[in-house]
Amino acid sequence: MFRMWGKLFKQNRLIKDTVITYEDTTMTRTQKVYASLEDICYEFDLEKPMWLESTKMDFLYHSKTRFTSDNFIESIDFDYLEIQIIEED
Repeated sequence: MFRMWGKLFKQNRLIKDTVITYEDTTMTRTQKVYASLEDICYEFDLEKPMWLESTKMDFLYHSKTRFTSDNFIESIDFDYLEIQIIEED
């Protein structure tokens, strides 16, 4: 089972969160990460953020990263979106 936790923060306070679960064993880890991020953005009614080099490196090393206003084309009404893998196969 693969689970990713998505959280929206504003002024250092958690304003929304969700957990996305995938049990499909045919998907790769990368596919699960992108699909989970897409589901999180759909649930929060957000556009998909861009993966900048610093965002990728944080995620590779810590299985956790933050998407700030630099990662979004449109303006956002929160400080950052944080994603974190909380369970992997």
